Amino acid sequence: MRISTLLSYAGGFKEAVTEVQELEQAGLDVVWVPEAYSFDAPSAMGYVAAQTKTVTIASGILPVYSRTPSLLAMTAAGVDYLSDGRCMLGLGASGPQVIEGFHGVPYQAPVARLREIIEICRMVWRREKVQHMGKHYQIPLPQDQGTGLGKPLKLINHPVRDEIPIAIASLGPASVAMTAELADAWLPAFYTAEAAADVWGDALTRGAEKRDPNRKPLEIFAGGTVAIGEGMEHLRDRARPGAALYIGGMGARSKNFYNDIFSKSGYPDEAKLIQDLYLSGEKKAAEDAIPDDYLAKSSLIGDPGFVKERLYALRESGVTALNISLAGKDRADRVAQCESLRNLVDTL
Repeated sequence: MRISTLLSYAGGFKEAVTEVQELEQAGLDVVWVPEAYSFDAPSAMGYVAAQTKTVTIASGILPVYSRTPSLLAMTAAGVDYLSDGRCMLGLGASGPQVIEGFHGVPYQAPVARLREIIEICRMVWRREKVQHMGKHYQIPLPQDQGTGLGKPLKLINHPVRDEIPIAIASLGPASVAMTAELADAWLPAFYTAEAAADVWGDALTRGAEKRDPNRKPLEIFAGGTVAIGEGMEHLRDRARPGAALYIGGMGARSKNFYNDIFSKSGYPDEAKLIQDLYLSGEKKAAEDAIPDDYLAKSSLIGDPGFVKERLYALRESGVTALNISLAGKDRADRVAQCESLRNLVDTL
């Protein structure tokens, strides 16, 4: 299993990259560089590329509505060049609050757009002249639109690779099925080994049935917060505020993807209660309503035996790569936790 983590630069970007350098030595394989409505991810990815040697540098994730398909492909090719072939293009639809509220673009047909974007990106990396007449993207622009002067073009540079891995952050059945069909990696949210088949099994199977047999199996990233050692269980409570935010308050009451996933994971009553509490302003009560059972199943926090059991469960559920956060009190502690996890993973 590869080990990945999200770059967190709340304490300073350069400090975060220094930590990635140390985590790289401790066994980290992939770093996801976030982009919500903060600084853009590609600028940071280029900096990480210059400061690291072996880690895969993945956008985690680029919202597809914010860039043209060709620019997404150009960006990935550029980072792949700077990193000597270490880029992964992480894509996702984000949500209507961000896309319409920050980018001012209608949030429409996310799955169909992603499908077309994947096709266009791979065309660009193969240095083919980009010609795509889809429902959502027409390249070149038809002559009856714009100036009529557009013509098919291909990427000037020769990419390091003619195919760069594409990871998709997807949640709903249609988007997960598309991910299993076309993508190289899948980044789910609120994943627990015990509920994965019930929540996503049908969608993954539908997509896999349509997958090109020449494409490698889908890499599935999941895991949770890591704290390996005796008496660490209280650290699971740190996940309560974030879980309450997403389950209770991320999106409208009628459209909260995370609440739906949590409900399908075996907690329908808790999902409704958490949302009711959070949206009524009782955030602490919403945090307290997160089940202890969920916090245990969605983390890698506990003694080595417990963590190893969770790793086995994740692997049995189909997870092929870990996506983790590190609960150490300082950089040295987090690096030590990464090394401990690496050692456990290597014994599976």
